[in-house]
This record gives sequence, C-alpha cells and structure tokens, in this order.
Amino acid sequence: MPVRIKARAIDSPEGVAEQVESASLPTKGTQALLDGSKWDKSFQRFIKHGSYPMKWLHVLLVAVLPGLPAAGIAQETQTKPAQAARPSPAKEVPAAGAPMPAKAQTSATDVVGVNDVAHYIIGPEDTLQVTVWKEPTLSGTFPVRPDGMISLVLVGDLPAAGRTPMQLGDEITQKLKKYVQEPSVSVVVLAVNSQRIYLMGEVGHVGPITLAAGMTPLQAIAAAGGLSPFANSKKIYILRGEAGKQQRIPFNYKQALKGDNAEGVKLQPGDTIVVP
Repeated sequence: MPVRIKARAIDSPEGVAEQVESASLPTKGTQALLDGSKWDKSFQRFIKHGSYPMKWLHVLLVAVLPGLPAAGIAQETQTKPAQAARPSPAKEVPAAGAPMPAKAQTSATDVVGVNDVAHYIIGPEDTLQVTVWKEPTLSGTFPVRPDGMISLVLVGDLPAAGRTPMQLGDEITQKLKKYVQEPSVSVVVLAVNSQRIYLMGEVGHVGPITLAAGMTPLQAIAAAGGLSPFANSKKIYILRGEAGKQQRIPFNYKQALKGDNAEGVKLQPGDTIVVP
C-alpha cells in the first residue's frame, strides 16, 4: 500500500518522530531512526528492504536533521540587535563668523620686568585699572587718551602719562578726599600699548613691536625677523624724536653681532629703526 507523506516544517526531534509516525513507519524502524547509535544499520536495512516512498523519506530525514542546529544559530544571529556604533568625538571647530579667541595683552610686567613694575612710566594708549576700596561706582577700567589724560568720576580729567602707577594712585587719593572719607586707591596697568618701537626697511616684518625691558636694537631687529638679503647692515640708524626735533643715531650692526656694546644705544618708546 503506498504511503502518503504530508509536507510539514520540522523544527525539533519531536517533530521528526511525529512526521515518522504519520508515515506509518514500523515501531522498530522509528526507534532506529531516533537512535543515533543504530543510524547506519537502519539506513542500510531501509535501502535494501524498504519500499520506494520509505527510501525517499529516509533520504529526506538524513538531509534535514543536520541543518536544524545551523538554522537555529542563523535565526538567533538575525534576531540579535546590532550594536550601534559609538560615534567618535568630533573635534570642536569654531562656527563660521564666530569671533576668534583674543590674544593675551601685554602687561607692564612683560615690558619692564617683575622688579620694575612700580617704576613703570604710564604712556598714551595704556589701559589702567583703578580700584577705590568699598567704592565700586568710582572704580573701573580707564584707557589713557593720546593726550595722556584719563577721566574719573568726581575727579574729572587727570594727567596719567609720565607718572608711575603709585604716583597716579596718590594723586587720585588726594582728589577723592573731598568726597570720600579716607579713600584707598590702587592703580594697575592692565595693557601696555605705549611702549612700542617701529622697524622699517629691509627687515622680515615691518611695523611696530612691543619694547621689552632692556631690549637692544639687535634684539629688536631679530624680533622683526632679521635682515633681508638686500639689507645694508653698515647704514642702519635709529630715529628718535625729542622736544619736537628728529635725532639720527647710527647703529653698528657688525659690532653688535660681535658683542661689542661700546656705543651703548638704549631704545626708547617711539624709536624707529631704519634698515636701508
């Protein structure tokens, strides 16, 4: 009698047993199929004595059963959620049009040195911080005007250029005694803009540079990028304005390179070094 085989997905060994029972296999044949140790003998017996449909069922089982564990692993791999890749930290880039960080301003300490801050001479375009103790309305930041004056509340215009911070603080104290009982005033130079010299001619960078404490003409030329290949080192001179007059001071570049400072040229704010 022909055996009808109903196609159905086999998900487990129990399904295999149920499929085999639905095909009306003998009990001994079923046990042989499920028993791994008797698998080879059962296969040979069915190949030799089994009917044609039974042979095809046996071949089908042999092909399907080994693939069940692999199919389960593949399904588990597909259902496992993929781990989201962690984005690498982006480097901060300033947005278009955003202001760039401001450069640090030159302080009086950078110009005259730590030991000479009290002797620094205030000049035009410097920025001062005036602090009156317990009087915030009288304190603040004040720029020195080109005419050397500053403007304070209650005091009005006051000359600042040509004085040290201590001298200016004492004068402000005297002026405030009319309005404040025992005023205590301190003056600090926040930014130095008056201590500048200028370079022009055959140097690397033409323009103003900040005059540091004890700076020599040779150091100033080096700060400007040095001489160009076409510079005439024998005719370098310094222009200095004193009492409305222009003074021309020669500078021997070769002697300065040898360490000979016999001329003793000291730079002053406003000097101009000319390199032909």
